[in-house]
Amino acid sequence: MVTATTLTDIYYISKRDRGHLETISFLKDLIDIVGVIGIDKEIIREALFSGFLDFEDAVQAKAAQLNQIEMIITRNKKDFNQSSTQVFSPKEFLQVYNLN
Repeated sequence: MVTATTLTDIYYISKRDRGHLETISFLKDLIDIVGVIGIDKEIIREALFSGFLDFEDAVQAKAAQLNQIEMIITRNKKDFNQSSTQVFSPKEFLQVYNLN
């Protein structure tokens, strides 16, 4: 699962390097294999009052919590200390689930 805002972030970053058409093609393929969680007022409110230092991370953590997502996989684990959802680095995830 990814949040809708993650897809817009991917678009913004990828478009600079790959251009609009290639980025749109990639996003079309991506949404065929991942679920997309919306961001609503409740998630934003929870994120604002969460105590996270980084608002974007708070939104991701609260979206995961409110959608009963089991884990967050991120290269930025330290910023998710406040998360009630289990957090793994990509390497840890692969080790725990024997996918390496």
